[in-house]
Amino acid sequence: MKRKTTPDSKIKPEFPGKPSVMHEANRMKRLPLYLFTIIDDLKAKAAARGVDVIDLGMGNPDLPTPPHIVEALHNAAKKVENQRYSRPKGDVERRFKQAIAKWYHQRFGVELDAEREVLPLIGSKEGIAHLSLAFLNNDDIGLIPSPAYPVHFNGVIMAGGILVSLPLSAEHDYKPVFKPLSKEITRMAKLMLVGYPHNPTTATVDLDFYREWVDWGKSKEIIMASDLAYSDIVFDGYTAPSLLQVPGAKELPCIEFHTCSKSYNMAGWRVGWVAGNAEILASLEKTKSYIDFGIFRAVQEAAIAALTGPQSCVKEGVEIYRKRRDLFVEGLKKIGWEVAKPKATFYIWAHVPPKFSALSSLEFVQLLVEEAGVVVAPGTGFGEYGEGFVRFALVEPEERLKTALERIGKVLNISG
Repeated sequence: MKRKTTPDSKIKPEFPGKPSVMHEANRMKRLPLYLFTIIDDLKAKAAARGVDVIDLGMGNPDLPTPPHIVEALHNAAKKVENQRYSRPKGDVERRFKQAIAKWYHQRFGVELDAEREVLPLIGSKEGIAHLSLAFLNNDDIGLIPSPAYPVHFNGVIMAGGILVSLPLSAEHDYKPVFKPLSKEITRMAKLMLVGYPHNPTTATVDLDFYREWVDWGKSKEIIMASDLAYSDIVFDGYTAPSLLQVPGAKELPCIEFHTCSKSYNMAGWRVGWVAGNAEILASLEKTKSYIDFGIFRAVQEAAIAALTGPQSCVKEGVEIYRKRRDLFVEGLKKIGWEVAKPKATFYIWAHVPPKFSALSSLEFVQLLVEEAGVVVAPGTGFGEYGEGFVRFALVEPEERLKTALERIGKVLNISG
């Protein structure tokens, strides 16, 4: 006989000891507070006090997307067939992969099979996070240099893997020292992810670095992933190499992430890709197929226009960042804050000034917001080895940068 129920019936829990469903998964509790959540909170409090906030915290390009790319989006968005779900084997998707492969060949001399060795992403951040989800088990280690772009290590944590941080220091030019790693660590490691030009330290590498890394990883059965988001934002004659330029890299577990966000000022468009080993990409594509429907097809058309169209817009943007870099580095030196002049990215990585060394990086950032109305990123937002540093993002016009320098100078010259 069925038990009679009414809308007012109270259903007793089958397992009285079960925790509330409102509790986050334990792996989420391991995540630090997201860097830009902290920054947004600081900005909001300052703005509420009527402060004119100059935001040099988030690496969010202020330059406009080039007109021919916007026009391509506009034209494609009007087509009804582009307003439906993206199709993995569709015409637009095929042409986008071909455009990426062509760009790689022109830029790095790397030959890619557009169908098997290229995978479009909803921004490289999404792909990096899903890489850990696709491959890491609970007893697998992710080797992540620190400091790093947060998703490099947060992706490992969210996937439930074991995070092992590799400290980066000026002593080693902010390159990971991976040869001394113990056999136990390398045996359990399944993924190592690097990113050069480096965010946040601005460090650069030459092709020999990738050759040494690949040589080290050949016998380790470790996925070697490169984040090349800032390959175009380079200065003073420096050219950023690609991991895939190493002979045989594609046949090894090597992949590389890239994005349109920085080169073409398309940060909000959310479009990027990963290229390299076909087997790894197939697993990543499988993972994504359960989670998303791909990129809006009109955005893919715009990305095609970016990659295959005139590249003078990239050079023009780089020149603007170079001028900002020169202005800001010289400006900091004039107010007594010595920093290195970066060869790449649009960031400045700086020690907290000695006068404020008793403060943590986050406390110093809070001081700058409260006393100067200038927002910068605390080094700890990029991992445990970022403590003692802050990062400036040069994403404001020169006049605003000059104002920021004047305000910071007043804080640095406070007596006591």
